Order: sequence, then C-alpha cells, then structure tokens
Amino acid sequence: MKTMTCHQLGGACEQVFSGETFDDLAAQSQQHGKEMYAANDGPHMAAMGAMMELMNSGEMDSWMAARKAEFDAL
Repeated sequence: MKTMTCHQLGGACEQVFSGETFDDLAAQSQQHGKEMYAANDGPHMAAMGAMMELMNSGEMDSWMAARKAEFDAL
C-alpha cells in the first residue's frame, strides 16, 4: 500500500490517498477534486486551473508520467 497527498497529485491540500496502484490514487484524487469543485474551494479551484493549463499546453502526459514515477519510487 502506497500513499500520496492531494498536493503531490496536483491538488491544494494534504488529504492522503492510499492504494495498491497509481490508478487507485488517481481515482481517489479525482473524486476528491469533484467534491472540492462542488464546494467551490478556492485553493482547489486554483489547482484545477493549473491542471487545465497543463492540458492545454500538451504537457499533461509528461506531468502524469512524473507523478507515476514518484508513486513507483515509494
């Protein structure tokens, strides 16, 4: 079992996600992001904006690969 925080996964807080695979953590992070979006949480909204910039710039794949490498190294 490995853990990473919301912040490590591009978010804005220290919520901890645990799972056997990176996909497990990514799914938990995505659900958390949806909850924070629904709550209109300012710091998370800013983090989501930064993620949108990564997507629009075409850098999202390399960013995700770096997060997966970080998970694999745990």
